[in-house]
Amino acid sequence: MNEFKKLLFPIDFSDVSPKMAPWALTVAKKFSAEIHLLFVARKLEHLSSLNVAQVSIEDFENAVIRGAEEKIEEFANTHFQAYSACKTMVVLGDAAEEILNYVKSEEIDLIVIGTHGRKGMERILFGSVAERVIKMSPVPVMSINPYRTRAS
Repeated sequence: MNEFKKLLFPIDFSDVSPKMAPWALTVAKKFSAEIHLLFVARKLEHLSSLNVAQVSIEDFENAVIRGAEEKIEEFANTHFQAYSACKTMVVLGDAAEEILNYVKSEEIDLIVIGTHGRKGMERILFGSVAERVIKMSPVPVMSINPYRTRAS
């Protein structure tokens, strides 16, 4: 059986992320795996067509990244403080694409992902990140619908 030494837990800071944390922690403990928390901030380059200065867009993206770095550290300290093998990363780009890039660059063995981060019109416009990751991942993906799991 393959061993899972590195587990990727992509988060989006929605109400799903805290519901998924116990699942990621349970799997990581079971395999003594390193947890990698990843948040992908959306690029705003599409706004340049609205006559918004490129510098303004870049400044805003940098501010988003700084804010996300603080928030992901806070998330890690809240949900994984007792688990020492936890790394955090914030990147800019398309969520599914960057998750898959991270899997390759960090040699991730397993992805644990929630299936319901976006709802309604946002899901229609941007699609399901989990669905794209599941279809394209070179490693196993554990997808969990946090609204349909039994309470522990």
